[in-house]
Amino acid sequence: MKTNLSQLLRTLPLVMLGTAIYAFGLQYFVIPNQLMEGGVTGVGILLNYALGWPLSITTLVLNIPLYFLGWKVLGRSHTGYTIFGSVSLSVFLALMEKLISAGWIEPFRTSNDYILAVLYAGVTLGSGLGIVFRYGGTTGGVDIIARIAAKLKGWSMGQFILASDIVVIGLSLLYIPKEKVLYTLVAVFIASKLIDFIQEGAYAAKAFSVVTDHGDEMGKLINQTMDRGVTLYPARGAYSGKNKEVVYCVVARHEIRQLKTIIRSIDPLAFIIITDVHEVLGEGFKEE
Repeated sequence: MKTNLSQLLRTLPLVMLGTAIYAFGLQYFVIPNQLMEGGVTGVGILLNYALGWPLSITTLVLNIPLYFLGWKVLGRSHTGYTIFGSVSLSVFLALMEKLISAGWIEPFRTSNDYILAVLYAGVTLGSGLGIVFRYGGTTGGVDIIARIAAKLKGWSMGQFILASDIVVIGLSLLYIPKEKVLYTLVAVFIASKLIDFIQEGAYAAKAFSVVTDHGDEMGKLINQTMDRGVTLYPARGAYSGKNKEVVYCVVARHEIRQLKTIIRSIDPLAFIIITDVHEVLGEGFKEE
């Protein structure tokens, strides 16, 4: 219980930080330039454009029926995080609305340099959502429906969310010029890349798979010289029929050259495969 409480005290402020950045991006870059967003937030923006309804209220109201559905199908724990994230978003959206209407913040509006607005919209939206998702939160909306569809029907969450975003952004053609929709797609693309980058972590390691006849000797030298763990797999050449070993090791980027040198010093003919690793948990790397 104490562990769960300490985890909540660490993660909830970060979820709030993410929703604050996301709300800032929406109110400072997206809405002033008549851009769009997907999901329930996009529906709220459409209602803002068409009827003038405040985004802070519409996003919260549209999410309320989904809370009950998520609570019933997905359980209390997940829905609790979702409610916290979406309420936090509505609070920061309302705060931004107050600050803008009071003249404390002047939104970024442009009539000729939409690329600048799109770039910063994508960065702020992606950074905010990336932080929210990385620490277990969501902003509600389509995320709840996508999780339910994945659980009950086995549908892909990513494909479901993408399809819903396409529908919502497509509907925006009724209210905003098509060039703004095209600009929006650029912002969504940038945001998706930032979300992936933040979720996977800025730290990137490299994984080495080495096919060799000298697995034991290579593994021991890597252990002794670099203090890195090594896993050995038995293998057999399909053409030669000879038994070999695959040495598998994950290292930080600055250790790549050193590992290559060790491998070549033992087996100059070793076959080396190097792949990107976006996140590593465990001894010698970061811990959860």
